[in-house]
Order: sequence, then C-alpha cells, then structure tokens
Amino acid sequence: MTIKLQCFGESGHSFKAALGLELSGLAWEPVYVDYFGGEGRTSEFRGVNVMGEYPVLSDGDLTLSQSGAILQYIADKTGKFGGTGAEKYDVLRWVLWDNHKLSSQVGMTRFLMNFLPEDKRPAEVIAFLQSRLKGAFTTLNTHLDGRDWIVGDGLTAADISCCSYLYYPEPFGFDRSEYINIDAWLTRISETPGWKHPYDLMPGNPSDRA
Repeated sequence: MTIKLQCFGESGHSFKAALGLELSGLAWEPVYVDYFGGEGRTSEFRGVNVMGEYPVLSDGDLTLSQSGAILQYIADKTGKFGGTGAEKYDVLRWVLWDNHKLSSQVGMTRFLMNFLPEDKRPAEVIAFLQSRLKGAFTTLNTHLDGRDWIVGDGLTAADISCCSYLYYPEPFGFDRSEYINIDAWLTRISETPGWKHPYDLMPGNPSDRA
C-alpha cells in the first residue's frame, strides 16, 4: 500500500517527512494541499487533523501529523534513521531541539520575510527572530565540528529534521558560508542517494503564485 503525505513544497516541516519517506525506500506519494489558499483552515481538514497543520501522513488506517512523529514512524517501520541503542534518545533530543529552537523559528522568519506583503513585514519581530536563530545556528555548527552527522556514524532523523529549512532559497538570515560545519553537513546530506530539493520532491512553489 502506498503511503500518502499531504504536504506542500514551501513547507520545511513537510520536507522533513517527505525526505524521510524518500530516503527510506518506502512507497509513497505527495498529495498537494493549498495551504496559502486556506485549505488547512477548513472544517474538513480540521476533522482530519485538529492541529490544522501539515504534513499529514496516511498509511492504511493510520493518520499521523507532526513531522517528528512521522519521522519516528518511518524509523519504526523501516529500521532506518532512528539510531541504535542509546543513540535513539540522542536522535530524539535533536529532533525536539530542532522543533523548538531551529526549524520553528526559521519557518516563521522565512514566512514573515517572503510570504507577507512587503509593507506588512514586522521588521522588529524579524530582527528578534534572526538574533535567536544565530544562536541556534552556532549551536548546530559547534556540535558538527569534527562530526559527519548529528548523531552516530550515519544519517538519522536528527539530520533530516534539522536540515529541512536550510535548503530553501528564500532569504531568512542564513548564509551557509558563515557556518563551515553546517555547510559541509548540508552538502553531505544532499549527496545522499535519493536526496531531492524540496521544490523537486513536493508540489507547490512560490513561483506558482507569482
């Protein structure tokens, strides 16, 4: 049975789930949702996911939202990306850190800087978020010093989660060249067989609304 993932290309959280599925080898297909057209705010979708957020994975009778939970499901189903032994707790630690400190704030900053009308972009809020993100980038860059991967000797859900927003071309105050360890790590991930850019892996692109 083919797994379905409700998602859209602009969503870094969707990219985490989509990339995990793609690299796992599971049979899956993306189902485009018109987030910017308000599809996530409809009562019909709220009946599927009361949180009103994407991505949403459907596998038979299972419906699951939240990218971290979906990555854990992929790990449990395939035996990939979850870490071995005590490493699984370190993988979880970094997924939780990413959701709180990194991708949630990158997602908000990127949205405010690129998907709002220019005259409605809150400069002070953006500056505040960017200052917090510098701390998160530094934390990750420092951790990756002398490491190929965030946890252990291979790609895990920690890498898939933390990398997601950092491939997008829209500006949000991140320059890979300023963080040499992150830069090398992102290259390493993108050289993994099966990796695809978010706009190639999922339907939906800012150019669709240009």
